[in-house]
This record gives sequence, C-alpha cells and structure tokens, in this order.
Amino acid sequence: MAFHKRVHTTAASRLRQDYLRIVKDPVPYITALPLPSNILEWHYVVRGPENTPYTGGYYHGKLVFPKDFPFKPPRIFMITPNGRFKVNTRLCLSISDFHPDTWNPAWSVSTILTGLLSFMVETSPTLGSIDTSEFQKRQLATMSGPFNLKDKIFCELFPDIVEEILAKMKERGEEREEQNLTQNSGNVKGGVAGATREGNNGLISSTLVNICVIIGFAAFAYTVKCVLKAVDNS
Repeated sequence: MAFHKRVHTTAASRLRQDYLRIVKDPVPYITALPLPSNILEWHYVVRGPENTPYTGGYYHGKLVFPKDFPFKPPRIFMITPNGRFKVNTRLCLSISDFHPDTWNPAWSVSTILTGLLSFMVETSPTLGSIDTSEFQKRQLATMSGPFNLKDKIFCELFPDIVEEILAKMKERGEEREEQNLTQNSGNVKGGVAGATREGNNGLISSTLVNICVIIGFAAFAYTVKCVLKAVDNS
C-alpha cells in the first residue's frame, strides 16, 4: 500500500518520523495514525481521561496538515460530539492554522495532540468551543462509542478500539440483564435452573468477548503493518 497523493518531501519525511515516534512512544489517552492513502490527513481518538467529564468516552477527530508542514500548522477538527468543541469545525488553538504566528516548526504531531487534550479538559473559550454542562458532557461520553461505530473511517483505522467499545457495550447490557434476572427470580419457580442458564450464557458471552478482543488486536497489528509499509514506500 502506498500513499496516492504526492506531497512535499519535507512534509512527508517529517510526518513519517512523527508516526514512528508515536508508535514507539504513544501520547497518553490518544491513539493516532495517518490515512494509508494520504499521509497529510491523520485521525486520532482521545480516550476520556479519568476524573474528567469525558471519562469513558471515545472522541474521534482529525488533523489536516499543509504541504509545507512543519513550517505551517495543521487544521484541527473534532468529529465526535463531546460538549467541548463544535464537531467538524476548525478549532482555534495556538497549535492550529488559526494562529500561524504562534506556530513552532519544532512541534511534532505528539505535541499537537498533547496540546489538544490539555485544552479539551480545560474550560477556556475559543472559536469552535461550546459551553456545555458537565452532566451533558458525561451523557455524550456514554453515547460516544455507539456514535463512532457508525463512522466507516473510524472502524477501518481503529479496529482495536471498535472491539473495546463493543466489549463495553456488551458488558453494560449483561449487567442490566443480570439485574433484571435477579429482580424477577423471587417470582419465578425453578430459580436454580435459571441461575444455571445465566451462568452458561455468561460463560458464552465472556468467550465471545475474548474472541472479539483477540480479533481486534490482530486487525490493529495488520493496520499498523499496512501504514508502516505505506510510509516506507512513499
């Protein structure tokens, strides 16, 4: 697999280095990689940090780099509804193309993503930000997983996170089912047989989740292999 779009040699070289650096030393709470077809477009997923309104959420976004990167900054977008930033809207940050005067060519993709996360957990307003209550942000965090599963690019680039989301959704469903069975058990005869069936279903569900996780890791490894091959061939 090779990058189809012709890009400036300096930009491509720098972004290849940044990709290899992120693979070796990931940014906390963030997974990011370029499109196999275009190294100038990167997609990222922010896992909501603990002790924030975003805990448990998965926030998909993208960075669009100019052909003369690193001498000019990228455009930054958030795609998943999050209560902090408007979706599919260029974000006005000191690390984005809204402020080329404050951009530093020494900053890497890791620096950009770290700065984005730092600003996300703050409350400072800027162009592209919105004022949403913490309760609403927590609600959006719960909804973020199912929302992202509808996005084709998200599912293709982040199969391991897809499996992680599916596993969490399944666990929540099993918890609700278990609560319902417990509440109804006092009114139904043959509780022992029902408990046996529940145990069997739990074992089967657990096995399916493990299989999904294994498949997800394998798919992720394949994706990384394809991107690395594309980087080497570009």
